Parts: sequence; C-alpha cells; structure tokens
Amino acid sequence: MPKDIAVFVDKNGYAASLNEPGKLIVFRKKMGKWSTLREKEFSLENTLEMKELRRKMGEILFFLQDCKTIVGSTIVGIPYFELEKSHFSIWEYEGKALEMLDYVLEREEEAEGEKAVKGEIKVQTAPVEYAPGCYRISLKEIQEGGTGVTSKQALLPFLRKGRFYSLEILCSHIPPWLEAELTINSLDAGTEKTGAGDIRITISKKCCQNCN
Repeated sequence: MPKDIAVFVDKNGYAASLNEPGKLIVFRKKMGKWSTLREKEFSLENTLEMKELRRKMGEILFFLQDCKTIVGSTIVGIPYFELEKSHFSIWEYEGKALEMLDYVLEREEEAEGEKAVKGEIKVQTAPVEYAPGCYRISLKEIQEGGTGVTSKQALLPFLRKGRFYSLEILCSHIPPWLEAELTINSLDAGTEKTGAGDIRITISKKCCQNCN
C-alpha cells in the first residue's frame, strides 16, 4: 500500500519553516520509488491575524487530504497546533526533501508495526518519576506513537498540580502554550538542544532554590 509524506520546502528543495514562503509537496512511495503526488505554493508570512492564519492552515489541511505525515524544518505555534489537533505526525528535519523520506517512512512503519504486534503502542502519556520529586516525559514518543494525546493533555494537569521538584520534557519543539503556563504557575524553565530536532526542557519551581 502506498505511503504519503508531505514536506514543506524552499525554492531549493530543502525542508523549510512553515513561517516562510515555500511549497508543500506530497510525496508517495510506490514500487520502491518516491514520486511527487501533488504540490502547492503556500505562504503564511506576514499573516498576523489569528483568523487569517487559521484560514490558511485550513487550506493546507484540505490540500493534504488523507496524508497525515508532514515534515518541515520548523513547525511551531498555530500551524503546529492546527496540525496536532488534526492528528498529524509532525516531523522537524533539515535537509533535502528526497533525502529524508525513507528515514521518516521507516520510523513511521516501525511505530505502526509495534501497534500491530501489541494491539496498542504502550507509550507513557504522563510524566514518570525517575527520582524523588523528579519526573520525565517524552512528547516525541507520545506524538510518534500515535496515541492521540496532545501536549496539553499530557502536561497541563501535571503542571497545575505542582507536585514535583523538576520535570524533564523531551520534544522536537517547545509547545506554543507552555510559556504562558510557566508564568501562571511561577515555574522556571531551561532548554537544551540535544540533537537534530531534539530539545530537552527542564522545568522547576522558582521557590525550590530557597527550599531545603
């Protein structure tokens, strides 16, 4: 069965940010070869009003049709939220579109294979305690595992309960809603890029430095 992957590219065929002008190309692999199924120019640049941005994202969703895997160099903010809400598998990757397709497809098929064998992918969808008061969660595993759980569903209840010293989040980008939540709950956060498309966010309570 053919598998479709959409990549947002710049004029040179490299993965581009959805916040830049570019072209969305849907690739299909059939009989061991990738080919272009359809393509369309898109630009979210200078789109400042929320209503207009969501309208343009609606155009993207309509264009993608049944393709539920999308790749860009950076996918954040409202574009990420709209794609996540529509249950897309979202990848951030740098490089030529045709050079990344096999890698993305392999990872997608691995996840599907695990689901077929186990009946359900057993991905932790809530932070797990690895030391007293210290928790960890991988948003990448949740996203790639096809759980249907959003970043808000996985993190918001935990953050608002506040029963932790530190929380380590492994992700491909910082959830757009997180900054406001940190301010509301008086939390500090540090970020570290651990690899291509990988970020570690460490959240702690501002009062912890004064606690014994």
